[in-house]
Amino acid sequence: MIQELTIDQYFSCGLPLIDVRSPGEFAKGHIPFAANIPLFNNDERAHIGTVYIQQSQEKAIELGYHYANPKRSWYIVEARKIAPDGKIVVHCWRGGMRSRLFAQHLLENGFSEVSIIVGGYKKYRNFVLQSLEQSANINVIGGYTGSGKTLILKHLQSNNHQVIDLEGLANHKGSAFGAFGQNMQPRTEQFENNLFDIWRKFDKSKPIWLEDESISIGSVFIPSPLFKQMRYAPLYFLDIERETRAAFLVKDYTHLPVEMLTESFRKISKRLGADNVAKAIDCLNRCDLFGAAMIALVYYDKTYSKGLASHNSVFTVFIGSHTTNPVENAQKILDLYKKHE
Repeated sequence: MIQELTIDQYFSCGLPLIDVRSPGEFAKGHIPFAANIPLFNNDERAHIGTVYIQQSQEKAIELGYHYANPKRSWYIVEARKIAPDGKIVVHCWRGGMRSRLFAQHLLENGFSEVSIIVGGYKKYRNFVLQSLEQSANINVIGGYTGSGKTLILKHLQSNNHQVIDLEGLANHKGSAFGAFGQNMQPRTEQFENNLFDIWRKFDKSKPIWLEDESISIGSVFIPSPLFKQMRYAPLYFLDIERETRAAFLVKDYTHLPVEMLTESFRKISKRLGADNVAKAIDCLNRCDLFGAAMIALVYYDKTYSKGLASHNSVFTVFIGSHTTNPVENAQKILDLYKKHE
């Protein structure tokens, strides 16, 4: 018998998950850690949809069986790789025919416990977006570019604090130079799913630490409800002198080819100014990364200052520091948090 699970029940069951939607649907967004065993490939799904619209549901179902029947053995083989003990959860878009037929096929071929998610991926997405609207004890770490904010988050996380590394989830550092050394960015929908997978495990009454960001990080967007909370949250702003931050950036970017850095300066030429871009490129050609970083920081510091003015934080604490050492700066932030708590 096929069992039915709500989203909450799925998260607590601990069983592997199969997403039987097409590869295209899966690529757009999926439940983290789900394995994709598509009942139909992209072309087959499109053809079935066309037949459904132009002919009838009955004809579409008939075509679906035509495409699925030759792959019945393959479905079992692939599912066994994911659930060798025969216990599995299956879902499709709305928990309808695709997941139920797949689940029934598994039960008829030796699987001992097969469940489907009621409402499917659509229900999951609603759950994600509603959950990200929850009020939480958000605390934001700010500071001009090169302050080492991401390293502070990693230090806090290693010491069992609740941390969300938005740039890590986005595979982007949030600037014209932000894609260097990163994997391909997820789509915004998948970014939200991955974010929720961390968010759902947190105690919302305890502090959750995030880095100050604009609403977009590269090509992905922070969900509006969370971004609004970040804008109103306490802001702990590291005030570190520009030279110290430039030296930090040199260490972070020194391994990159000059051509890549040059192209990134050209991307911000309208805002930085043609003369400054020319000076920065000249610095790069002379292997003066510190000089190039100092020029870039003039632009990024101005940009950040404008963004800082848009905050509606309950309070903002400016923390003077002469170092980018994440351990020292994290401790300063925690001491001030305890004081204001």
